[in-house]
Amino acid sequence: MSARDEAQAGFLADVTRDLVRLHHEYYGKGPRKARSYMVNDTLISFLKGGFTTVETTLIDEGKADTVHEMRRSFQIAMEGRFRSVVEDATGRNVIAYMSQIHTDPDMAVELFVLEPAKEGLVVEHEVDLGQTEEPSR
Repeated sequence: MSARDEAQAGFLADVTRDLVRLHHEYYGKGPRKARSYMVNDTLISFLKGGFTTVETTLIDEGKADTVHEMRRSFQIAMEGRFRSVVEDATGRNVIAYMSQIHTDPDMAVELFVLEPAKEGLVVEHEVDLGQTEEPSR
């Protein structure tokens, strides 16, 4: 991996870690596995295994729509914090933010569209959090 690739993977590690931290801090539980990619002006993070006990219970009782609606409302409230994570790590403005969950399998997708860059790039960062405790900063 070149020095440029390592630097780019470093900011993706920051994004991945900080998104996991926000999920843990505000949901009370964070994902077990997280992966982030950047292709040109798009940054996408996949977060796996983050539903709370309450959310899992609702899903098991056939109330997945309730979980989707709660998460959508919460993402609207959290948008500024999520945007800041990406803007701080990349030094670029986020011009669009989208978030979606999927209940089976348990995963979330955070998608950020950034202001155009001068040159194209493709970068990936992955971390498997397993059964670890709270992520540290």
